[in-house]
Amino acid sequence: MSTNPQTAASADNTFDPAGSVILVVDDNEQNVELLQAYLESMPVEVHAAYDGVQALEMIEQGAVKPDLVVLDVMMPRMSGFEVCRKLKSAPATADVPVMMVTALNELGDIERGVEAGTDEFLSKPVNKLELLTRVKSLLRSAKLRQQGDDKDAYIRDLERMLGRDEMGSES
Repeated sequence: MSTNPQTAASADNTFDPAGSVILVVDDNEQNVELLQAYLESMPVEVHAAYDGVQALEMIEQGAVKPDLVVLDVMMPRMSGFEVCRKLKSAPATADVPVMMVTALNELGDIERGVEAGTDEFLSKPVNKLELLTRVKSLLRSAKLRQQGDDKDAYIRDLERMLGRDEMGSES
């Protein structure tokens, strides 16, 4: 039995990112504006931070609860690598996907990003189609992971209830 490529493609397009929150972090205001303009074509809410420290403060203070962080690598005060490391080490943000946007092309920089926990890289200059495709893919993956976690929690709850019922009925 073969898979029809058109059917597979249409099934892939069923994800709706509406309501997703994206935090764009870049110290260059023009880069932020460009990313925001590209993301406007998606039904998402976009917030901006102009360095890593501001991004972490916005998240920690509850000003934004991102579903995705689009993060420049080279920034003052705190590099994108360090921001990513902090996001991935905090329980509240460990599962938030991070896309690093970089002009760096060295293998060592990619390794640093992977070690920091980044989920995706995007090279500058940013291509709109590539950005939107990767953003949608990361949001879809995060949503599916959350749905799986929710189902796992539901099954554990059911198992606990059934275990209690069986134990209670045996007495």
